[in-house]
Amino acid sequence: MSHPDPVPSGPDPSGNRLRTLVLGGARSGKSAFAESLAGNGPVRYLATAVPDPADTDFAARIAAHRARRPADWTVVDGADPATVLHDDHPGATLVDDMGTWLTARLDARGAWEEPRGTITPDVDALISAVAQYPGRLVLVTPEVGLGVIPATRSGRLFRDEIGTLNQRLAQVCDKVYFVVAGLPMLLK
Repeated sequence: MSHPDPVPSGPDPSGNRLRTLVLGGARSGKSAFAESLAGNGPVRYLATAVPDPADTDFAARIAAHRARRPADWTVVDGADPATVLHDDHPGATLVDDMGTWLTARLDARGAWEEPRGTITPDVDALISAVAQYPGRLVLVTPEVGLGVIPATRSGRLFRDEIGTLNQRLAQVCDKVYFVVAGLPMLLK
């Protein structure tokens, strides 16, 4: 699949770092598009999901992502990008995805029944790490604010927290894409 305005691998031709945020809904093609942005060369893939062995549907999704990735990519499973991004990488770093990172942080803080903002220190640390990251960075995140209002408190909490996180990431990223039906649109 060819995409407009691809991001080359390696350093930005101008010598500057490049941070790219890729937003999209479920099954929008956001991960595949982000993987195409990572390009060739050394790629470090930060897989943020913490899989539940009993969840076979989610395990199948993870397996599909693994099968699609080039074998020479360095994969860090269960990664916390707020920590890992303090270590530079010679090529692109791809983080997939911020929704599973957010879920892990909500779980770690027991924040599902707590007030909004309970994970603000985690979000602040992530935003700081992204803003200071010296290399090429591609972040994948779900856009969940276009659907119905979730019926559960935890669903509304996740929607609100990911919306705030996405806004903050978009502020510190150089490019922002929104992927719909496999079609990327450059927003910033």
